Amino acid sequence: MQKELDSYIERKHRLENAALLDRKLLAFHVELGELANETRCFKFWSEKGPSADHIVLEEYVDGIHFILSVGLELKYDNITTFSFPVMNPMNGEALVPYFYGVIESVYELRQNINQENYENLFRQYLKLGSALGFSEEDIISAYKRKNEVNHERQNQGY
Repeated sequence: MQKELDSYIERKHRLENAALLDRKLLAFHVELGELANETRCFKFWSEKGPSADHIVLEEYVDGIHFILSVGLELKYDNITTFSFPVMNPMNGEALVPYFYGVIESVYELRQNINQENYENLFRQYLKLGSALGFSEEDIISAYKRKNEVNHERQNQGY
């Protein structure tokens, strides 16, 4: 699904031969920041709680879109199968180390681009999703819904 969306976007914007890795990784960072903002896990100065689960999940799957897109850019579309980590849901400051795990994995991938580092990034992001309380099924369903939305947005000149 991601390959189809990426191909459509790249054709539409005449980017078929463009090197997009750095822009995709930066986009992923932005999405990760938006996710952190919705969880409010770092906002020690605020009494307001996290956004509703469906909003946090939508932000989370935005990141999945970019991780998959990075993998496609790197030609890692045959990644090793690994199991979804099942963890107890967390909130607040307990989530902060999981965000840093993802951030550090992006840095490692940029420093040394290889499939192992890409897969580690994916694993770290899945751990974050599990820590947020999402199941594998939640993520897949939300990804499919958001993929449709992204196609519609492209069709509408987003």
